[in-house]
Amino acid sequence: MIRIKICGITSVAEANLAERHGADAIGLLVGRRHRAHDFVKRDVARRICQSVAPFITPGLVTHLEEPNQIFRLAHAVPRPVLQLHSDLSPSLLAALRERLRPTKVIGKVSVQGRGAFDRARQIESSVDAIVLGSVEPATDRVGGTGITHDWSLSAEIAANCKVPVVLAGGLTPENVAEAIISLGLPR
Repeated sequence: MIRIKICGITSVAEANLAERHGADAIGLLVGRRHRAHDFVKRDVARRICQSVAPFITPGLVTHLEEPNQIFRLAHAVPRPVLQLHSDLSPSLLAALRERLRPTKVIGKVSVQGRGAFDRARQIESSVDAIVLGSVEPATDRVGGTGITHDWSLSAEIAANCKVPVVLAGGLTPENVAEAIISLGLPR
């Protein structure tokens, strides 16, 4: 099944625009540790989450790694999904998922060679879904890089993963059909 998430939403107007153009979910970046221009403050994220229509899923995306900071963020902003965009251990991901229920937890896998497949296998039993993204070490960007990664590796991960997989990383209107085909998904 193909669903569309627009990440990096910074205002209620952008959330409304994403909804009007068919987004199923939106991502709000809160808790920055890496370079990115589209992070928002907690009160802005809360306002956006409260403004979306009933069938749009708002999710927080954070680089935070310290459990107490993650809990404070999760309790400060009402949302059904929390995407943990750091390389947290499987045991920490599992503990966070258990403590944050009913919030769904998405874990991150940076697709940089065969290690991505190993990382996905390590965390799949500790999360509700996995996002496959790109990194740009030269600029300290984790996600939101505009860089595509090896979609054949993403396809292999998706085919063997026991939880849903979200494809991210450099997707544009010009290449998203190619990405869908590469993953072997029906259009």
